[in-house]
Amino acid sequence: MSEKQKTVKAPIQLSGTGLHTGANVTLTIKPAAVDFGYKFTRTDLEPKVTVTAVADNVVDTSRGTVIASGNARISTIEHLMASLYAMGIDNAEIEVDGPELPILDGSSKPYVDAILSAGIEEQEAERFYYHIKRKTIFKDETSGVEIIAYPDEDFSVDVKIGYDSPYLRNQYATMNDVASFSTEIAPCRTFVFFREIEKLAKMNLIKGGDLTNAIVIVDHEVKQEEVERLTGLFGQKNVTIKQGVLNNVDLYFDNEPARHKLLDVIGDLALCGAFIKGRFVATHPGHKANTDFAKTLRPLIKKEKGRPMPPDIDINAEPIFDIEGIKRVMPHRYPFLMIDKIMKLTETQIVGIKNVTFDESCFLGHFPKESVFPGVLQVEAMAQCGGVLVLGNMPDPENYITYFMSLKEIKWRKKVVPGDVLVFNLELLSPIRRGIVHMKAQAFVGDQLACEGEMMAQVVKK
Repeated sequence: MSEKQKTVKAPIQLSGTGLHTGANVTLTIKPAAVDFGYKFTRTDLEPKVTVTAVADNVVDTSRGTVIASGNARISTIEHLMASLYAMGIDNAEIEVDGPELPILDGSSKPYVDAILSAGIEEQEAERFYYHIKRKTIFKDETSGVEIIAYPDEDFSVDVKIGYDSPYLRNQYATMNDVASFSTEIAPCRTFVFFREIEKLAKMNLIKGGDLTNAIVIVDHEVKQEEVERLTGLFGQKNVTIKQGVLNNVDLYFDNEPARHKLLDVIGDLALCGAFIKGRFVATHPGHKANTDFAKTLRPLIKKEKGRPMPPDIDINAEPIFDIEGIKRVMPHRYPFLMIDKIMKLTETQIVGIKNVTFDESCFLGHFPKESVFPGVLQVEAMAQCGGVLVLGNMPDPENYITYFMSLKEIKWRKKVVPGDVLVFNLELLSPIRRGIVHMKAQAFVGDQLACEGEMMAQVVKK
């Protein structure tokens, strides 16, 4: 079933501190038109600069995902991107008055809560899905990172992380259903090792860190005086070590770090520019590997977005109508019955199949040494499929017949030969009135468009 694009119902405003810059930042998420995608605008610059949130524009991944246009950078976008993507938002205009998004509590939960509070609005245009068609592997032997994408009918992610740390040696996290994101993944906060804090501070980073927006993992022996000295840098007092983490926060889940890494994977994959159907298995993922993988998907998605795609059906499944069922609806008979199976039938759409075989009479003369299934017969087969769309929804189809009235914008895109399986997809362009049927028709061989056009027909009583 096709899904519609979505945007936020009302503007959303959030304010907070940038994790690394320490700057106070206000972020506004606005509704956007269909096919707008995700775009960030730096409103503090003159003139304002807009950056499209796609993997092509990623310029840094050392401490978060950073996109840029020229010198205008926008940092730490992954938590918001994961929230928009997982909540099914296709189009959003994001304004920010600084170089970095607010860290908030270090998770996606504030964004998710704000989106749910504002509401989600369905739009008129259909959403495009990119389907992973074959096992795809991204591997970095040096870092040990591996991301594998498998074909699947849904979007799901498995993550394994591991560090040279007795406290965080191996952890796993799984999201089988994106509907669980808001409760199972979104609350999970970013994490940092205690041994990294002073180093990051000396690098002039984590200016906005206050120990409440990150899980601080202590995986080696540290004296309490050292804890107090470093936590004092962030204005924290009475902080001690508890079960390998500082006691200023309690873990929401035993595997919260792995779940947060899964959150990051989703946020970075959102930069591929399309919703995906596939299963991702990531081992030791990081922002660089995630965004590099998204970059490899970008050209495939752009190529596929620019062409019509066949209906999402299993041609080997049980048909709605087999040939005998079609004969009960349609008056055509051999040698002019051009469809073999109906795989889907609703009030507005039909999907049918024709198996093109060499023993069809047309191949006797079309052509003796170069067998080509005639384009006019492709159109006839599509029209017959449209006839089933109309008559198949009637209680007494044997009393009616359909006639062509007009053909428009008929185009043939691919040669059809014996052995090909034609898949027809026809949809009503307007409601049927006074027996007049107006349809958009497409014929596919595999994932390639073979023929398309518009047709009108009239249903009359015999």
